[in-house]
Amino acid sequence: MLRILIADDFPLFRRGVKELLTDGLESVTVGECGNSHDLLELVRRNKWDVVILDITMPGSNGTETLKQLKAEYPKLPVLVLSMHPEDQYAVRMFKAGADGYLTKASAPDELVEAIKKVLGGGQYVSSTLGEKLALTFKASTGSVPHEHLSDREYEVMCLIASGKTVSEIAETMHLGVTTISTYRARILEKMNLKNNAELTRYALKRGLVS
Repeated sequence: MLRILIADDFPLFRRGVKELLTDGLESVTVGECGNSHDLLELVRRNKWDVVILDITMPGSNGTETLKQLKAEYPKLPVLVLSMHPEDQYAVRMFKAGADGYLTKASAPDELVEAIKKVLGGGQYVSSTLGEKLALTFKASTGSVPHEHLSDREYEVMCLIASGKTVSEIAETMHLGVTTISTYRARILEKMNLKNNAELTRYALKRGLVS
């Protein structure tokens, strides 16, 4: 019996993923949780074959959760399933230990294939993402300003550059408005930028947002 754990804070989305898994895989048991704390508790208490992880959940960001999971269970395959486009977060998630990265928009067509790939010991990337990763790692010999950001700061930067307000970002990340404002100030300082407009131009120029 294949055991898959879904970690996402939207129950309706978890239900949809569960249906995709039960329809596309034989003999599967699906567990669910809605935050990072419950995810870690369930992984520690039970044996799972694959974890499907959302990036943005209450309790911790996806990168931190992924790093902790891999530190405790390095052989447990983790497939990141996110609303964020591949070019924004995939590189960081793979560096943190992800075995695959899939956007929620592509899940209906690719989820079962991705699960089979990571179960077999491989890494799942779309063909488009594979090309982007190759170019990214090829160019990574030279340091660029956004690489000096922490994972939280990078997430805030992408959301600002996507046109989100501080209040919207706070709600998305389950953090306070003051905390997001502090992150924004750090980002501008680290990247030597003056305002959101300059930050957005920077992110667009480097393909960090679309």
